[in-house]
Amino acid sequence: MNRAPAPAAGDNPLLRAVGVKKVFGSGESAVTAVKNINLDIARGSMIALKGRSGSGKTTLLNLLAALDQPTEGHVYYNGQEISRLPEKQRSVWRRSQIGLVFQAFGLIPLMSAYENVEFGLRIAGSDSRLHRERAERALEWVGMKPRMKHRPPELSGGEQQRVAIARAIAHSPALLLADEPTAELDSRMGLQVIKVFRDLVQELGMTVVMTTHDPGIMEIVDHVIELEDGEIAAQPNA
Repeated sequence: MNRAPAPAAGDNPLLRAVGVKKVFGSGESAVTAVKNINLDIARGSMIALKGRSGSGKTTLLNLLAALDQPTEGHVYYNGQEISRLPEKQRSVWRRSQIGLVFQAFGLIPLMSAYENVEFGLRIAGSDSRLHRERAERALEWVGMKPRMKHRPPELSGGEQQRVAIARAIAHSPALLLADEPTAELDSRMGLQVIKVFRDLVQELGMTVVMTTHDPGIMEIVDHVIELEDGEIAAQPNA
């Protein structure tokens, strides 16, 4: 059995990747998406994964979110290995421990902003007695409580993305993972969304990891990790 290397004593990052490699396909058609990934993400930090299209940043984010499993190596969350859990356990872990945000907002058009967030809590298996309080609190965190009765078609792109963020954080996860969260927004709305992330880090101690092409975001995050041909080309000092 391939035993996972234990995290070093006294070293407790929220998220850790050790010797991670991901290969899609097999034989002559095999494609190595990421390799030689060794990475620690500190608690309460805001990290950008940067790289050209095809650099492996989305694959790496999916591995960190346990949406996919590495071909080699291990991913830890809070000291526990998540990369080798069965799919059912990984699904339960994702629903309860992390928040996910994508460039496509994924809101249900016929539901109000509040209903979209509350629906996310139901999927997460949250205590139904706390749904209203948690949904309204999450919408307030992202500045959308005054518009919580509006449906997605009545909201701007930036407002829709903020509702999507509220849905992702309503169950108070320690970790928020976002794949190109500003790709569909103009620069002004994109900066509004990034300010929401920064506030979540500073006010709630959340950890945010996002992929991005946006050069403006690089000036706002704590660290930029650059990927090139599936490997980390540059990352913060330990």
